[in-house]
Amino acid sequence: MSKKKVFSGLLAAVLAAGLLAGCGSNAGDGIAPSEAQGTSKEQAVNVYTARHYESDDKLFETFTAETGIKVNVVKGKAEELIERLKREGESTEADLFITVDGGVLNTAKEAGVLQPIQSEAVDQRVPKQLRDKDNQWVGISTRARVIAYSKERVKPEQLSTYEDLATDKWKGKVLVRSSTSLYNQSLLASFIELNGEQQAEEWAKGIVNNMARKPEGADRDQAKAIVAGVGDVAIMNTYYVGLLVNSKDPEEVKVGESIGVFFPNQETTGTHINVSGAGLTKHSKNKENAVKLIEFLTDKEAQTLLTQANYEFPVNAEAEMPELLKSWGEYKAQEIDFAALGTHNKKALEIFNKVGWK
Repeated sequence: MSKKKVFSGLLAAVLAAGLLAGCGSNAGDGIAPSEAQGTSKEQAVNVYTARHYESDDKLFETFTAETGIKVNVVKGKAEELIERLKREGESTEADLFITVDGGVLNTAKEAGVLQPIQSEAVDQRVPKQLRDKDNQWVGISTRARVIAYSKERVKPEQLSTYEDLATDKWKGKVLVRSSTSLYNQSLLASFIELNGEQQAEEWAKGIVNNMARKPEGADRDQAKAIVAGVGDVAIMNTYYVGLLVNSKDPEEVKVGESIGVFFPNQETTGTHINVSGAGLTKHSKNKENAVKLIEFLTDKEAQTLLTQANYEFPVNAEAEMPELLKSWGEYKAQEIDFAALGTHNKKALEIFNKVGWK
């Protein structure tokens, strides 16, 4: 069977099974109880991952079917996995570390648990801005944090920037999740990098003043609150809109179809994006196999599956995005070093606490 047919069948299986409800690094269940390791008798690659998506599991299975290399997966929260890598040191069995935030990837780099990835294929497929400057991690997908709005009560021309959401114009109309969300922490960290601490604090204070309710729930809950009339606009990640529109729950589909997606700051700094990425561990015992898996995850077919199954944006421009994502149009993204998201995380938390963003 051809590689293309394998991926076509895999994509159909993922979508038919409804394997769309994923969770980010904040929603891990800790270290998996079963942690089979590769042996000298079989080709293997051992992955520590904070991405908990069924689409990833299916991709690993396909990689094994194509290469004969078994993928052993340990799932957990990113912070736990980094600490585990530090603790295990040279004795670790992990070959790859995968997570969903550029700042966290940089934390792993600074912790000394990664090493450079050397692959011409990866360098050609993944844009420079989506790779670590020292090649210690590489992006495998991105997501944009946008303004979702009620199609009934808000016209797109009323929207412009993140900063505009903090003005009196949106008093009592803004919905957003808690400051404990890494998504919000990285969003504010990007503002600190681009505009400085004072402006970032003023923005956060303005959002608190304009909240339609105290922060609660996850991103999809903000969309549901828009449709329920609690607020008119929400700050949320694009891929959640895709999950809603393509849900097996008719009520969620109705929610997804009732909200619009607006990419803010197109005339200024660009829309905030974040990256999911993979890093090669410093003490990998299966380095060649690990690089092969990274190359697999960044090729056209795997990238097409990731974007069509989980509605994330691909890092490989050759991937075929779903029609929903195409319908939103092209957008200008922020141009910052993803390391800044980690560098400014502590200050972002201080600002959230100071302005009362619970």
